[in-house]
Amino acid sequence: MDMNGASVIVTGSSSGLGAAIALGLAAKGANLVINYSKSEDDARTVAAQCEAAGGRAVLCQANVADDGDCRRLAAAALDAWGRIDGLVNNAGTTRFARHDDLEALSAEDFQAVYAVNVIGPYQMIRAVTPAMKAQGAGAVVNVSSIAGVMGYGSSVAYAASKGALNIMTKSLARALGPEIRVNAICPGLIQGRWLREGMGDERYEAMVRSVEENTPLRRAGTAEDMAEAAIWLLEGARHVTGEAILVDAGMHLGPPRR
Repeated sequence: MDMNGASVIVTGSSSGLGAAIALGLAAKGANLVINYSKSEDDARTVAAQCEAAGGRAVLCQANVADDGDCRRLAAAALDAWGRIDGLVNNAGTTRFARHDDLEALSAEDFQAVYAVNVIGPYQMIRAVTPAMKAQGAGAVVNVSSIAGVMGYGSSVAYAASKGALNIMTKSLARALGPEIRVNAICPGLIQGRWLREGMGDERYEAMVRSVEENTPLRRAGTAEDMAEAAIWLLEGARHVTGEAILVDAGMHLGPPRR
């Protein structure tokens, strides 16, 4: 897919990985829908950066846990650009809790995490499918996590939600071909404010050091590292669907053995 002039929705793109993906696409000339749920000022900053990078951008406030909002996001892309070529399901949430503390999470915590991390991507894919099918092509990238493959991460609820997203990626890739490709990236650690605030400075710094010392590539990932993989799945992976690609410096392989 040629990103120059392509219409792409990136959910949760007012900061972090979503912003990095939007900026990477803008540098290739894409037309973007920048989505936010609360941070309008941050979203406007990202939109301006996208315009400066060579793309075009419109804003759309929406909570992906709400189906009506998802349909509004799809409509915003169609109203602005007349088509929907790509969707990046980046919006996500978690509840930070130790995996061995079974009292730390309530049913409501699971429901809140699943509403955004699983139901949200499903609703977004449903919202863009008619346009993609009508034009004969489209690509979806779900932002999952190594947590959904390895069973660790910020909480059991988060890991379980990303595992569900990985399976949904396979299910919908099978169901929506040949017009629509559906893939996922599974980032390892991503350096940044979100994880630091959730873990606290001490635990965050220890995690970064551990990744730098104990992964085959010996480096902690950035949002830009993950964005490269997501963008490749949109523009370059025309023979790939149903994959959940680990982007983790080899973290899933364990420490290097010499």
